[in-house]
Amino acid sequence: MQATACAHSNIAFIKYWGNRDHALRLPANSSFSMNLGGLFTRTTVRFSAALSADRAVVDDRVLEGASLARITAHLDYARRLAGCALRAEVISHNNFPAGVGIASSASAFAALSLAAAAALDLRLSEAELSAYARLGSGSAARSVPSGFVIWHMGEDHRSSYAESVAPADHWQLTDLVAIISTAHKAVGSTEGHQLAESSPLQAARLATSSARLEQCVQAVLERDFERFARLVELDSDIMHAVMQTSAPPLLYWLPPTVAVMHRVRQLRAEGIGVCYTIDAGANVHCLCLPEAVERVRAELSAIEGVREIRAAQPGGSAWLES
Repeated sequence: MQATACAHSNIAFIKYWGNRDHALRLPANSSFSMNLGGLFTRTTVRFSAALSADRAVVDDRVLEGASLARITAHLDYARRLAGCALRAEVISHNNFPAGVGIASSASAFAALSLAAAAALDLRLSEAELSAYARLGSGSAARSVPSGFVIWHMGEDHRSSYAESVAPADHWQLTDLVAIISTAHKAVGSTEGHQLAESSPLQAARLATSSARLEQCVQAVLERDFERFARLVELDSDIMHAVMQTSAPPLLYWLPPTVAVMHRVRQLRAEGIGVCYTIDAGANVHCLCLPEAVERVRAELSAIEGVREIRAAQPGGSAWLES
């Protein structure tokens, strides 16, 4: 009883920050994202009567404590559906830095969910698999479908899932990820979501989020980069304002983060098709039109503190390896 699955990371254009139900990871707002082709997690799940407890190895590191318990809890959901009590071994590898704001938990739990479901021969629909992935990491719901994806906030477990609104080849955006830090975040996203309501700005963010999402989806469908850039940067800035005004405050940015933001805005003012968005970390996602990629790559490389640049174009859905 074994299966191997892969899933892409994703970058949210309209962000997810805060939950209405922390146990089920029901988000406080719907979100909109793009899967990142080439940035993925590969996970093998093997259920066996020879195992007395679950075991997990991520990037050659054996997990213990809360990290292992999180995976066990996620596997328990699939085991309940399958009526199976077997323990599992999980072997997982990321091909990009984990825990630094490139949504490694999204690709990880999407791959884990698909692999576990396949190993147990669960015939889940895409929506059901997306909802299952959400239980492990909210943004993992978005890494199950293909291309440009909406995660519906929903009202309960079943209705909170993600679906594709445009395929990966709809718009050839390139995400140039300026890697500024590969250190694990002191406060991860799971803990950060629990602080969102402590910010006096979260209510205003949520009151305007759905309008931004609707406008951003329309901008993507129409390939309207100017409108898209304005909405994406605005939504990112608002989310980080919530983080920075929570109790305790979360400031993920480092000086090179701000330098990249300034340079991207300068380039767009010069007519270059690029905008930025930042997840919970110091690294900056710079979304570019095809003709802007090489210019933006050169400009980012010249900024002190940018350690490397990872490039990704829209990616497909989570997949099983044969």
